[in-house]
This record gives sequence, C-alpha cells and structure tokens, in this order.
Amino acid sequence: MNRIIDLRSDTVTQPTAAMRKAMAEAEVGDDVFEEDPTVIRLEQRVASMLGFEAALFMPTGVMANEVAIRLWTRPGDEVLCDAHSHVVDYELSGMAALSGVIPRTVSTERGHVSAREVKASARPRSYYRSEITLLVLENTHNLAGGTVTTASDMQESITAAHEIGLKVHVDGARLWNAAIALGSPPADLVRGADSAMVTLSKGLCAPVGSILCSSREAVGRARRVRKQFGGGMRQIGHLAAAGLVAVDTMVARLAEDHEKARGLAAIVSEAKGARVVAPQTNILFVHFENPIAQELGDRLEREGIKASVMGRSSLRFVTHKDVTPEDCETAGRGLVTASKAI
Repeated sequence: MNRIIDLRSDTVTQPTAAMRKAMAEAEVGDDVFEEDPTVIRLEQRVASMLGFEAALFMPTGVMANEVAIRLWTRPGDEVLCDAHSHVVDYELSGMAALSGVIPRTVSTERGHVSAREVKASARPRSYYRSEITLLVLENTHNLAGGTVTTASDMQESITAAHEIGLKVHVDGARLWNAAIALGSPPADLVRGADSAMVTLSKGLCAPVGSILCSSREAVGRARRVRKQFGGGMRQIGHLAAAGLVAVDTMVARLAEDHEKARGLAAIVSEAKGARVVAPQTNILFVHFENPIAQELGDRLEREGIKASVMGRSSLRFVTHKDVTPEDCETAGRGLVTASKAI
C-alpha cells in the first residue's frame, strides 16, 4: 500500500510510544469524584505553565471554549471576537445553543482583535440593547493561516477589554505553536486573561484532551458546567498520562513543523495561479485565482495526498510530527503538477 501523506490537520497525529506506555501504566481514579491522581497532576502542570491558579481537563477544545463562554456571560449577552474565529465558524453556534449568547464579530486582518477594536466596541449601556461581556482571542488563529499574536499585543487587548468591563478568554488550541514561533513562554501570551484553553491532541500528539485554565473559583464553576454539558468522565488518568508526556516532551519539537510548513510554502508558490500566505507556524493556506480547490483536492487525494478544501478557491495544509520534510516536498510537487493540469 502506498504511503498516505495526510496534511489535513495536526489532529491526525498518532500518540508516541512513550504516550502509549504512560497510558498503559497510569495510576487512575474516578475524576467525577476528583480522585484521579494523574488528571490532577496534568491539571496542575498546565495551570503552572500558563500562570493560572487551577485547570480542568476537557475532552475537547470546543467544550473548553463553550464552558468558558458559559462562565463569563449571561443569556442575552454578546461575545466580541474575530469574524472567522473558531468559536464562530467551527462550534455549531454553540454559544447560542448552550449559553444563549451571540457573537459580535470584528473583521480583522490577521485574526487578532486589537486594543483599538476592543475600545471601539464600547457603547453606552441601555436597557433595550444587549451588552458585550466577553472578548475571545484566538492564538494562533486557524483561518488567518496559523498567525501568531505577540505577548504585547495580547496584553494590550486584554487590558483594553478589562478597562471597559469585559472578561477575556483565550482560545489557545495552538498556543504552544505561538509560543515556539515567538520564543515566548506560553504564560506570557495569556497573562491577565480570565481563562485560557490549550489543546493536547494537535501538534503535541496526545490522542485526546484540552485543558481550561482559570482561577480556582472559576474552575470550580467550570467543573459543574462541564458535567452539565456531559463532560464528566471517570478513570481518565489513562488519557491524562498521554497529556503529561505531551506537555513535557512535545512542545519544543513544534519548531520542526514550522520549518516543514515553510519548505512546503516555497514549493507550492510555483503552482499555477497560486497565492501563498507565508506561514508563521504549521498552517499553510494556498489561494487560487479560480474556483478550483475541490478539483485540486480530489487530484491530490488520488495521488495519496490529503489536504483540506477551504471554500471554492483555497486549500489548507497543516504540518505535524507524522509527516516528513520529504512528504511535504512530495505534496508540494503534487500540487504544482495538479495546478498545471487544470
């Protein structure tokens, strides 16, 4: 069987041998009773890494984001966020369905809601108008092309939000990538935020799991919301054990994925009619002059290369541990060839 080169997402990564061993040998307990020692160690480790008092293991990043939205809003409120943020485009209107709130979107250049844009959202309170009560920032930003926001820009937006009475949640599903790209500790990128989420099952290669960090009081409330959302779990130390290996051993190697994305970008820039967004991390978008993305994606898949079709004229490639630089070169050459055949 020919090798499949899967560049659809870094979620396709397989757990490492060390993770599998840790999972098999994990000490476990009932997490609903807060008695799983491995989960507790993971939560404490990640909270410390991000500079928060406490943390809570979540099965998914979507659940972590939606729990945070429930924590900081009331039904009828609005959530300030980028127009193409994950909480808008990929969570099935969860904030409306689960918390009774709606997004107040801002069209940004690189996916980051700036301090200026935060301040511009402020408006006089009125009984006949809903209130914006929460700002959601995403770092890195998926649909902007894996773009990173610096610690100073994050801090300015967080401060501006607090000055006008908003809480701040950071969707940091790929915060690890941002930290590596910037050479910044992850805690610097979320400093001052009321909550932050990081994911273990993307570039860090754990099989499942995200962590929601906040104050001890807020995490206590989050535990109740998680249970209400159906996220109460039992002997999940087996999963948390893989997460511990992930945060301890897999963060630094993300730089390799960023280098693969840059190499892939250099090749696909030769594709006919292509406009390539230079990657800052491990996400590469390729836009075409004509609506040929689906046909290109189909041609690539027939050659054993998988990419994500993002609308009529864009493809997304995401590099990760389980693809080699040679795989990326093969995929890039395949796209160049396919573009010239259409």
